Amino acid sequence: MPQPEKNFTHLNEGNQPRMVDVSGKAVTHRTAVAEAMVHLGPELARMLKETGSTKKGPVIQTAVIAGIQGSKRTSDLIPMCHPLPLSAVEVDIQLEGEKARIQVQVKTSNQTGVEMEALTGASVAALTLYDMCKSISKAMIIESVRLLKKTGGKSGEYRADH
Repeated sequence: MPQPEKNFTHLNEGNQPRMVDVSGKAVTHRTAVAEAMVHLGPELARMLKETGSTKKGPVIQTAVIAGIQGSKRTSDLIPMCHPLPLSAVEVDIQLEGEKARIQVQVKTSNQTGVEMEALTGASVAALTLYDMCKSISKAMIIESVRLLKKTGGKSGEYRADH
């Protein structure tokens, strides 16, 4: 079996999974912003712009709450993530043409970053939007989920190329 590269921190010397020990790292203020794009299609986009609801209820508000909850529950879903006390989670959903742009910003002061919490929040918000609207259209496409920005920690700042 080939040796893992040094940057695979979730594997130990025996190539077995592990949760990274962050006990020696400094507590710093950390933020992350992630984005999910959902292609809605013309009928659903029009309906959401006009009413914002389906038979299940208010779509955008429900997806915002789901994004917050998803961020908070990341360590329950992603095996090697540390449970983190989050200082803030903000979810913004904008309808742009036939798409919904979901952005999630997460903040903490801790020994490890919140990239996974932001990505999970954006993913869960997108999945919730799909769930709330699937009775109208099952042709929605979650086109992308990506990290836009992160600050804090040893690796410093990251910004995605747009």
